[in-house]
Amino acid sequence: MDTLYIRFIYTFKGWLPECRGATVQHYIQGGSNADPILAEYYVKWGSRSSELGVSNDDLYSALVTNAEKQPDNWNLQGRQTEVWKQYGYVPADIWEPSGANTKQASRSVEYAFGDFCISQVAKGLNKTEDHQKYTKRASNFLNSWDDTVSIDGHTGFIQNRFQNGTFNFTDPRHCSIHDPLESTCYLNAINTDGFYESSPIVYSQYVPHDTAKLIELQGGKDKFVKRLDWIFEEGYFDVSNEPSQQMPFMYHYADQPAKSTKRSREVISKFYNLTDTGIPGNDDSGAMASYAAFYLVGLYPLPATRQILLSSPWFPTINITNAFTNTTTTINAINFKGNNQDGVYVQNVTVNGQPWKSRCWLDWDVFEQGGVVDLVLGEDEGLGCGDVPASLSTGGYA
Repeated sequence: MDTLYIRFIYTFKGWLPECRGATVQHYIQGGSNADPILAEYYVKWGSRSSELGVSNDDLYSALVTNAEKQPDNWNLQGRQTEVWKQYGYVPADIWEPSGANTKQASRSVEYAFGDFCISQVAKGLNKTEDHQKYTKRASNFLNSWDDTVSIDGHTGFIQNRFQNGTFNFTDPRHCSIHDPLESTCYLNAINTDGFYESSPIVYSQYVPHDTAKLIELQGGKDKFVKRLDWIFEEGYFDVSNEPSQQMPFMYHYADQPAKSTKRSREVISKFYNLTDTGIPGNDDSGAMASYAAFYLVGLYPLPATRQILLSSPWFPTINITNAFTNTTTTINAINFKGNNQDGVYVQNVTVNGQPWKSRCWLDWDVFEQGGVVDLVLGEDEGLGCGDVPASLSTGGYA
């Protein structure tokens, strides 16, 4: 439905929509996030597009328009593409009349992820030059990484940057519960520090397509895990806004899936309940509800890839039916004893009776074709992933 809705709007407006509410166009949010939605569709369903009445060529044209052409008002749709292409980031000191000159650092990070998403569509369509171009641009988040900024023993953060290449320091606590200035980073706030709806601490963990590079930037696996622990334990994790959503599963990339299981279960236990205020923050067109649904079934999809991060479910058996392919995937939690914190860690995974290569992820094929996934649960927290989830800098998604 999201893909059809976006296609309809693009056909009549000429640009991919960013934020619609009650059928009305609203202001740009963090970046240009129709890109991941269309790419998610293509990567998982592009081979069936003719059956679904979708033109892959038109879909790709819409993505390229979004990435390459700057609209008259990028405050409502599209991107601030010209400076993004020129600098590889959105400079904090360039003023343009065609959009809000705010949230430059967070938009830079989100544009990089958007370009990764486009690269995956280009790859599937055998557009080799485009695939290489957008893969290179997907690493532009590095241009916003300032390795001189430190707080509480953690070094290196996403920062605003001027067009001459120097950084414009923003306190990493900015817009967090520990912000000394008690700043807000919402659309109706005075946003002069380059971040939208999350702190630099949170956005410095937002590289869904290349967490391995983040681990390297942050000093290796041990320091990366310590930083994640600090984020959760000090309250910097913000369940109410989307940039934090993947964070509980990021321990997977440091080969500590038990910690991912602990953190993702804490999210459900602490922040969700069955009252009329049981969803944290604005549901944002179903974002918070779908977030909970995935955590409850022990899955977290990485957009625009065929990789789905894996943890333990909150139920002994789950059936996921794919209405289009008329297939069902059954997930069995063997040794399920309830949802206490003991005995909930994935010890072994089989798919259709065959040993699976990872305790940390499943392939989309399992859900497209149907089958049986058996997860043996237990108390051993020391087991690693086996095969760690993919990252761009370590050869994944190439």
